[in-house]
Amino acid sequence: MTENLEFPREALIRGEWRALPRRFPVVFPATGEVVAEVADCGIREAEEALEVAVAAQRTWAQATAYERAQVLRRWYELILAHEEALARLMALEMGKPLKEGRAEVRYAAGFVEWYAEEAKRVYGETLPSQFPHKRLLVRYEPVGPVYGITPWNFPAAMVTRKAAPALAAGCSFVLKPAEESPLTALYLARLFLEAGGPPGVFQVLPTSDPEALSRPFLEDERIRKLTFTGSTPVGLRLYQEAAKTLKRVSLELGGGAPVLIFADADLERAVAETLRAKFRNIGQSCVAANWLFVEEPIAEAFAQLYAERVRALRVGNPLEEETDIGPLVNEAALRKVEAHVEDALARGASLVVGGKAQGLFFAPTVLLGVKPGSRIFQEETFGPVAPILTFRDEAEAISRANAFPVGLAAYVFTRDLSRAFRVAEALEYGIVGVNDGVPSTPQAPFGGVKRSGLGREGGRWGLEEYLEVKFISVGGI
Repeated sequence: MTENLEFPREALIRGEWRALPRRFPVVFPATGEVVAEVADCGIREAEEALEVAVAAQRTWAQATAYERAQVLRRWYELILAHEEALARLMALEMGKPLKEGRAEVRYAAGFVEWYAEEAKRVYGETLPSQFPHKRLLVRYEPVGPVYGITPWNFPAAMVTRKAAPALAAGCSFVLKPAEESPLTALYLARLFLEAGGPPGVFQVLPTSDPEALSRPFLEDERIRKLTFTGSTPVGLRLYQEAAKTLKRVSLELGGGAPVLIFADADLERAVAETLRAKFRNIGQSCVAANWLFVEEPIAEAFAQLYAERVRALRVGNPLEEETDIGPLVNEAALRKVEAHVEDALARGASLVVGGKAQGLFFAPTVLLGVKPGSRIFQEETFGPVAPILTFRDEAEAISRANAFPVGLAAYVFTRDLSRAFRVAEALEYGIVGVNDGVPSTPQAPFGGVKRSGLGREGGRWGLEEYLEVKFISVGGI
């Protein structure tokens, strides 16, 4: 299974691979086989890494923007050179199909490339003074050492989307990857060292006890920034803890994206793009389409064509080239998907296609007639289940989409340009894809409103999350 695949299994602390007697398994969800036993960090390793990060911060911040940019540029090139190994690792540790894994590696590398360039564009400013003897200057400086927590569903992209802007800004970075998928993070860290990254600037601490490991970083005032992607409940707890030391915080939390498909939409395009928005990464994405609202005149035609395309998706081993849908990441994820489908059917929904589980594989599923009180409307499914509902007019569609407490991503399909702008502007979401099922890109802001979090990642906005503003007033000139 891991033949001809070399990858780190130890923690990265102080630029050294630290072997620990405590280990925890990483499991291939397709078969249940153990892929690797990984170093299991605890409070002692956290405290050491924290001190190293504080020391490394001083030297990394003093490096020139060009020096930081060169390291990031080499890191980007190495990530692309190791695309196949990284894609295979993701398939093994969390079940992402190989072809999607390759696409994620390119997406992840895109953030490193972007911030390698942006590192040289952190410009200062001068302000006009009302006093002739004063000069007013604005300087942007790194916020300080960063503690980052990444999820399992995008093991490469979530690392680079956080670490690349922090490193570009001059911040040291300690990463706690998800227990399910630490191997990709460790591999990326190895490539960072090969790119010339200084020891201690980027450290990776795998752990089976994230709460205990995180405590020193949350409590220490010298850690000036927390960045987290994960569930809303966990994000709220981290927000409370970070507030005690007034850390800067970025939180990318729960999603549950609505899709609004109007009668004038290009039906073929709407089906194809919504298929991507729903079933990419087995539906395990914060921006995955969770609810498909279709205008009544085309609802039947859309459902028929959509179900036909869903039936054609190939479920199978993520290591096989033909696979479209791999396994869910673990038993808890499977139980949640099954519970949502069973609840919807018990309340009167009808099953069009799918609905069956085998091991951790769940067949791509389409439901019609889901009732408003169903669990699928109360929670993010995070799996390959697409409920199709109908609406009568534009006002109803917007109202139903905005009724959800989350606000990360939404999708709109229409050929009416005026409607496209009207609806996109009315939706209370941080990201809106208009006739586009995959709007995310490294140079654009990614993040949500309401219970979907705080701050933005990507583009210049992502870099600003790791910079403090200093005003310098010079008198006596």
